[in-house]
Amino acid sequence: MAFALLDQIRSIFDGDPGVRKVADDPVLSAELLMLFRMILADGTVSESEMVAFRRICKDAFGIQETSIDAVIEYLNEFGYETNGSQAIALFRDLDVERRKQLAQHMAEIAKADSQLAESEVRLLRRTLDLLDISPVDVVKPEE
Repeated sequence: MAFALLDQIRSIFDGDPGVRKVADDPVLSAELLMLFRMILADGTVSESEMVAFRRICKDAFGIQETSIDAVIEYLNEFGYETNGSQAIALFRDLDVERRKQLAQHMAEIAKADSQLAESEVRLLRRTLDLLDISPVDVVKPEE
């Protein structure tokens, strides 16, 4: 409890730690922007897509749940400066596993609402082409 209070006080002076993490990492910012573009691709934001986005933020990137709303606000404020092609360009030089991870996260969000819209398919297909990733690579092996 005392640590949580100290974190809140520190965030007042230092800014939100999740936002700092995203702001300091252009590739992470680009990925989160691409995930948001996938959420918006079908024209509606579903609760299940937001749940998937929050889980990815927490599990894949270590962004605390308490920071996610501030991260979303940051992306809304500064994301307009980056278009999809610019965001994807940051990934082209990364290793194939990191590129696959982006594609898998996008597919996860697209499938989250159990309705795969044509616009989501087009965005994912275009992203896979730009990343030089096969659709087969997006399918996670069953564990």
